[in-house]
Amino acid sequence: MVKITGLVFLSLILFSCTQEDSDDASDRIDAEQRIRDLGIHLRTPGEPSANFLGAVRVDNILYLSGRGPVKEDGGYVTGKLGVDLTVEEGYEAARLTGIDLLAALKAEIGDLNKVKRIVKVLGVVNADPHFTQHPQVINGFSDLMVEVFGENGKHARSALGMGSLPFGIPVEIEMIVELKDSAY
Repeated sequence: MVKITGLVFLSLILFSCTQEDSDDASDRIDAEQRIRDLGIHLRTPGEPSANFLGAVRVDNILYLSGRGPVKEDGGYVTGKLGVDLTVEEGYEAARLTGIDLLAALKAEIGDLNKVKRIVKVLGVVNADPHFTQHPQVINGFSDLMVEVFGENGKHARSALGMGSLPFGIPVEIEMIVELKDSAY
């Protein structure tokens, strides 16, 4: 019985250490430096033009409203996947949307190093009814989050198709972010 109890105790210690390492992983990544290393410029996002908020914080969870792909000149990328845009162009549009969401996130919390993890993402693709590669398009966003936040950028996700999106944009993405305890 002592051997089993000792083995259980050792397993609990190892699990605890692994859990602590996982929790501390976000402390070892400098998201702000990664943004600079990637050559990404985060613009100052505009305010919503209707009766809603760009972000809502509840305790250490931040809910960011849907955003679209903004080009460097401030205009939107437009087009429908499967008609006007290829999967690769959609992937780049989703990546641009990720950059816009990072800008909105930074504007809200001041420093991307306050992010503990990206929790949940809803990606919506403006697509022809026969288009089926929605996940490959939204991968442009997901890959960027992992580039910036490492393993803590991995998230639960949905990738859906729609017949149209505002202003003719090809993707709209919203996300839920967990902040570190010291960030709120």
